[in-house]
Amino acid sequence: MKEVKSRSKAKFDETIEISLNLGIDPLDTNNVVRGVVPMPNGLGKKVTVAVFAKGPKAEEAKKAGADIVGEADLADQILAGKINFDVCIATPDMMGVVGKVAKVLGPKGLMPNPKLGTVTMDVANAVKASKSGQVEFRAEKAGIVHAGVGKASFDEKALLQNIKTFIAAVNKAKPPSSKGAYIKRAAISTSQGVGLKLDVADITAILKAEAA
Repeated sequence: MKEVKSRSKAKFDETIEISLNLGIDPLDTNNVVRGVVPMPNGLGKKVTVAVFAKGPKAEEAKKAGADIVGEADLADQILAGKINFDVCIATPDMMGVVGKVAKVLGPKGLMPNPKLGTVTMDVANAVKASKSGQVEFRAEKAGIVHAGVGKASFDEKALLQNIKTFIAAVNKAKPPSSKGAYIKRAAISTSQGVGLKLDVADITAILKAEAA
C-alpha cells in the first residue's frame, strides 16, 4: 500500500485499481463471475444515482438521496443521450419502461439487474448502498476482473480493508465448475501508474484467515 501510494504523481486524487486474472474459461456460460460488494471505507468519490420509480417509491428514492428520479421522462433523457449518472436502479414494475433503453444502458454497464440489487422494491437501501460506495465487478473476455477500490489519499489501512473485501467477494463468486487455481495473478496500481504485482500466495493466506 505504501509503495503504490508513493507512485501517485498526478495533480488529482488518483484511483487505486486492482486487477485479478482468474483461472476460468470466460467463454463458458457456467464460468460467469459477477457481483457487487460495498467497500467498508467507500470509494472517495461522489456517486450519481438515477432511479426508475413512480408514486410512493419515487418519493422514497428522493428521500434516500437519489439524484434523478423518473419514469418515461427519464427514459426519454437517456435516449436523447443525457446519461449523467453512475448507477441506475429500478423498481420491478418499471422494467417495461427500462427495457426501452436497454440497448443504451447495457453496453455502458448501467442496466438495472436484480442479481446486483439494482432491480428492487427496496429503493431506499439500494440508493444508500450505491451512494456509500460499492463496487460492481464482472470478469471480462480474457478472464480478468478489475475495479477501483479507493483513492490515493486514503490511508494504507483503509485501502487494505477495501482490497481484502473486494478479493473476498470475487473469491466467493467462484463458479463451481472452475477447476485448478482460481486467482492466478493480481496487481494494484494508481489510475495513471504502473501495476505492482501481488503475491498470490499471500492473497490465498489472507482469504483463509478471513474465512477462519
